[in-house]
Amino acid sequence: MVATAGCAGVKVNTVDNRDYLALRRGDVLTSGQLSAAARTALQVAGVEEKRCSEAPQACREQVRLSPGLGEEQRLSTLSELWLQEAQDTHSRLTAEGRTDAFLESARYAYAYLFMTARTPSQRALEDRQSQVRDYYNFSVQQALSELFERYRGRPPRTEDHQGNYRLQAGRWTVFGRMEHVRLANQRGLPQALIPASSLSFAGLRNQYRRDGVGAELVAVTAKKVVNSDSDDQAWSETPFPAVTAVARFPGQTLDQVLATREVEVLAYDPYRQDSVELGGIEAPLAANFTSGYGLWLARSGFARQSLLTLVGRGDVLKTPHLYLLQPYDPNRHVVIMLHGLASSPEAWINVANEVLGDENLRRNYQVWQVYYPTNLPLALNNATIRRVIEQTLRHFDPEQTARASHDVVLVGHSMGGVLSRLMVSTSGTGVWDTLLAKYNMNGQQLAAAHKDLDPYLTFSPLPQVSRAIFIAAPHRGTPFAENRISRWAAGLVQLPASVLDRFKQLAQLLVVPGSASSAAMARPLNSIDNLSDRDPFVRAVADLPISSQVRYHSIIGNYTPSLALALSNDGVVPYSSSHLAGAQSEKVVPSSHSVQNTPEAIIEIRRILQLHLKGLDEPAGSHP
Repeated sequence: MVATAGCAGVKVNTVDNRDYLALRRGDVLTSGQLSAAARTALQVAGVEEKRCSEAPQACREQVRLSPGLGEEQRLSTLSELWLQEAQDTHSRLTAEGRTDAFLESARYAYAYLFMTARTPSQRALEDRQSQVRDYYNFSVQQALSELFERYRGRPPRTEDHQGNYRLQAGRWTVFGRMEHVRLANQRGLPQALIPASSLSFAGLRNQYRRDGVGAELVAVTAKKVVNSDSDDQAWSETPFPAVTAVARFPGQTLDQVLATREVEVLAYDPYRQDSVELGGIEAPLAANFTSGYGLWLARSGFARQSLLTLVGRGDVLKTPHLYLLQPYDPNRHVVIMLHGLASSPEAWINVANEVLGDENLRRNYQVWQVYYPTNLPLALNNATIRRVIEQTLRHFDPEQTARASHDVVLVGHSMGGVLSRLMVSTSGTGVWDTLLAKYNMNGQQLAAAHKDLDPYLTFSPLPQVSRAIFIAAPHRGTPFAENRISRWAAGLVQLPASVLDRFKQLAQLLVVPGSASSAAMARPLNSIDNLSDRDPFVRAVADLPISSQVRYHSIIGNYTPSLALALSNDGVVPYSSSHLAGAQSEKVVPSSHSVQNTPEAIIEIRRILQLHLKGLDEPAGSHP
């Protein structure tokens, strides 16, 4: 009798939990190695993985012709293999060859996603579909970026009545248009395209994006942010709009798509469009809502310029400028943000990003930010900022019929909060009466004073505004403006020459003996003087009536928790100055004066903006 001994052909090993996802989802994009799904396909096709590096064309051909592979398995593997070659730093591909490989990867991914028997929704929970979607997005991004760089300075000509651009890229004919994207003050192509995935930002807490198909890009339409007096207009749309690009491969059948050498590239504004039709299927459009905003702030130079403006040096900002953080949209309500003293739009760095990161707010609002010279007196900034806002609204909507022209929300921090309050208040004769009470002017003198100063001392609420949020706003001034350091700082402030003569007479009216403003008579009156709780202008406007059409809210910092609320302050502004009777809500946050950037304040701003939308949906007279 012959004894036979068997041995096990399969052995069991355990997988560490940390390796579980890496084994399931690792691929050429995440690890540089082929995915488990691709390796399985190679084994079925009888191809050694090593051969795909040594002879990539023969490897792909064997996969393409293998009868053992299903349609989805074949297409997804070919997309990954083409992407592997495009990214291989040791390959001998030319620039055109690399672009060709990215387009081939995108084509096979497109075929897998939209031309197979199963629809994307039927594969919604499958890891492989997520991987192939990423191959498509990344390949479109890389191909388009490379083509754009190759044609920089010599853009293709428009060849048909639809405005299609057509160019040759190796074996491919690439055509498309940007009719769905609004580029600020520019026709045709942008100056540069930057992949959003290549950008990261220190200072921004979060990056907000939307999953879907398409390459997430930032279009560059200007080399620098417009922020000086040399501009012809007092407003500008973002020079760094978000763009999402998709590639369509012509063909009604899978065979036609795999045979074509044409690709249509279309660009979309992801704020206006959240889906796109590809292969007869409506698919969500990918988007990055933070990168354009972050790039704008990073290239602005706001922080340095705002401080230099205060002391009258460098590229001094002399008049307000209004920035639209996205291309103007007539169907979105406007939120206008005003920063405080010695500050700039950077004061809203996380506020704006978090507002735009909220999907419901993003669908309903567009954010505008006012950058103004904080060295100027409140009366002058109040008049000029009003004019800039109204000019901008009239430019985009001359008939004032668009949704954007109504129910505007003002959000102001510190000095910006005081200015916001002035913009929704009625001066009547109260300001004049208060300021002139101690003067005995005759008729001729009074008439001359009215002629020069009425534009600054007489005002009414902006009719487009129906809600305001005041943050750490010294409505009644602050005693901190009277201390030695503040007076020293006020002495450093310089005003433009064009302002000095205009405000000489006003400065004479705004003097209280012994106060910071009286010290200002030895120099021009400026914004720091204006923030004193003894300042005549601040006293004159402190009790002006706010429009009954405007609902307003207060957010106040408390840096002195050991004191009673009525006696507390945020380190700069007393609670008693920030508090306003009649506010729809008041939120006190444990914070210093820069309370606007705290999570609690941002949550409150978002709550109020949601409340505003809810009120607009309700019948007249029932607004919250």
